[in-house]
Amino acid sequence: MLEAWEYVINHPEKLAGWTLDHLQITFVAIVIAVILGVALGVYITGKGKEHIADIVLYIADIAMTTPSLALFGFLMLILSSIGLRAIGFLPAVIALIIYGQLPILRNTYTAIREVDPAMIEAGRAMGMTEKQVLFKVKLPLAVPVIMAGLRNAIVLIIGIAAIAAMIGAGGLGVPIWRGLRNARMDLIIVGGVSVSILALLVDALMSRVEQWVTPKGLKTR
Repeated sequence: MLEAWEYVINHPEKLAGWTLDHLQITFVAIVIAVILGVALGVYITGKGKEHIADIVLYIADIAMTTPSLALFGFLMLILSSIGLRAIGFLPAVIALIIYGQLPILRNTYTAIREVDPAMIEAGRAMGMTEKQVLFKVKLPLAVPVIMAGLRNAIVLIIGIAAIAAMIGAGGLGVPIWRGLRNARMDLIIVGGVSVSILALLVDALMSRVEQWVTPKGLKTR
């Protein structure tokens, strides 16, 4: 542990660079995953889409259980076959987006489906259109559950992003893989602890965001 601390003290610029790379990869993946996951989650809650919802959630569940190295390899083959860069940033971001879908999709779908029907009927009785009911009734009431799924997805993405260093994506997985190759326990500790701290800090930040976006009425309840 002492050797790991000495490495951090002696090479702060390396740790800062790995952290920035890690944040860049995870930020891009999280933004896209949230947009896709929430949009798709809202779509499959529509009337007559129960069968589609079962299929979408089943596919997301399968994707979640796929080993990360296998998914990275599969994406590299696909990207190389269509002439795109098969290593580094692109396959890493695509894989992280896929892994982040299940908690976001599932929580969005569940939260909207479980909104009190009386609240929905009250909105319609006030003359709201279906679109207005969605954005002014369903989504505000579903915010806490959606945010819980988002927080789970973010922590998951930050952790899996460390494995993406194996395909040249950079980030805090770099010292871990270097430590494994060279039997350097200090590098393994630096990388592993840094990923854990980053995940905890981001989760704490998202907890604040969750409190900020949750309607006051739900906070009171």
